[in-house]
Amino acid sequence: MRIIPQSENLEIEFKSDRKKLNDNELVDAIVGMTNTDGGVLYLGVEDDGKVTGVHKQHADEIGVMALVANKTVPSVSVRAEIIAEDGFEVLKIEIPMSKTIVATTDGKILKRRLKVDGTPENVPMYPFEINTRLSELSLLDFSAQVLPGACLSDLDPNERVRLRNIIKMRKGDKSLLELNDEELDKALRLVKEENGHLMPTVTGILLIGKEDRIEELMPTAKSGFQVLEGTQVRLNEQFSKPLLATFEIFENYMKAWNPEREMEYGLLRIPIPEFSPAAFREGLVNAFCHRDYSILQTVRLAIDDEGLTISSPGGFIEGINLTNLLSVEPHGRNPALADALKRIGLAERTGRGIDRIYEGSIIYGRPLPDYSESTERYVKLFIQRAEPDMAFVQMISNEENRMGRSLPINSLLVLSVLQKQRRVTLRELAETIYVNENRVKTNVEKLMESGLVEGTGSGKGRAYILSAKVYKTQDNVIGYVRQTGIDRVKYEELVLKLAMQQGGTVTRDNVGELLNISSSQAYRILKKLTNKGKLVLVGKGRSARYNMV
Repeated sequence: MRIIPQSENLEIEFKSDRKKLNDNELVDAIVGMTNTDGGVLYLGVEDDGKVTGVHKQHADEIGVMALVANKTVPSVSVRAEIIAEDGFEVLKIEIPMSKTIVATTDGKILKRRLKVDGTPENVPMYPFEINTRLSELSLLDFSAQVLPGACLSDLDPNERVRLRNIIKMRKGDKSLLELNDEELDKALRLVKEENGHLMPTVTGILLIGKEDRIEELMPTAKSGFQVLEGTQVRLNEQFSKPLLATFEIFENYMKAWNPEREMEYGLLRIPIPEFSPAAFREGLVNAFCHRDYSILQTVRLAIDDEGLTISSPGGFIEGINLTNLLSVEPHGRNPALADALKRIGLAERTGRGIDRIYEGSIIYGRPLPDYSESTERYVKLFIQRAEPDMAFVQMISNEENRMGRSLPINSLLVLSVLQKQRRVTLRELAETIYVNENRVKTNVEKLMESGLVEGTGSGKGRAYILSAKVYKTQDNVIGYVRQTGIDRVKYEELVLKLAMQQGGTVTRDNVGELLNISSSQAYRILKKLTNKGKLVLVGKGRSARYNMV
């Protein structure tokens, strides 16, 4: 069996060593990988994956490790070993991902990226990208830095008034309202003392800077709102305004393009929007908080026939990916900016805004938010247009009214999966919602205590479904009986179970729908149960029904 991978990717590199690879080229490749995600370099393999062997002068593992350490700043500690493949010896070099920026001893700073055709390459890391990388590694808060060329007069007094109004309206940190302007700016890190003078930070200019100065000093801080109906552009606006003003504009636009419908719930009417305002707000806050402000691109919000898309320049920061969005510890690319938005009330104070984004779809029984189109250059959130599941909405509303609080996000995820997939094991649940199996089990057990979920089967085959109470509320008793036994219980037992769930009575049509059989087959099963004395026929013709004895 082949040990070496068949092809290169971002974390796998092949280097030919037939003519003895130049030591500087080898070090360059290692620097590029350690400045990206780390990985493994196979010395003695051609670009097409053909194994040709390592040169005898590179067959000394300790010597290669020393070479790499001596030619990198700070020194990179790699692991190297000779492995055998296809009758040749290959040097396998394991390269860690560096927690800082690494250069070669002759001053080259490199990174690794994928070309259009999907193959990897080493490219220079330019000065403006260094801050981005340090931010990704949580070694630098770009948003807390003094903005070169800015002065206090670049801060707009009117925007500071807007900031104070937002604190009042959004129930932000009320203690901030007791501060004078200078104290407020310091408390939110809108300014920073440098050489005895207060100077605006990146956060300060972004939040309350004058529009013309933002365009001049931070041309990367652009945003756009777009609405498409079919191929027709209904709205297409671009801004370089301070973020507080931008949030208000976006929210006003969103109200106009986010219609609501009403669901009757007892004597109440519950409004159900096309897109959850809370999810929209948190998605927008995340886009501005965690974007890479060194990239000359736009935070873009687009509404079209398929749904709502919010895209933000800069990929996921280090340690965050599609599988741990809901479980990773909150941390961001611009902590000072994020902290300011939390304190004034625009962002979720716990740092778990992502929970609100998912909750906004789940509570209406809609598809989960989709981040799958995100790349290393963009984070893209897509919220699909979909009809609300009214029965599911009512179930969630009933339970939250009973509890007097909102359901936790993991419980909502479990209920959402069960509503759509009907029947799943703990392992399947954990794999679907990317949550540890033990935590999933805890949430399932709480939902069982609440009467929303029940288990069927035992051992490894034990699965979970929505409870009989939920199915009955959703007027789907047949669906419940099918889920609790269609693969294990005989037809007669299923029919009796259905009769029990329906108050002790069942009809031929019920049985046909339950078992997916013809009317005559249903009749024969009912007649057999009647002959056994378990059912009794009442009435004739189309009005005939069978009651339990």
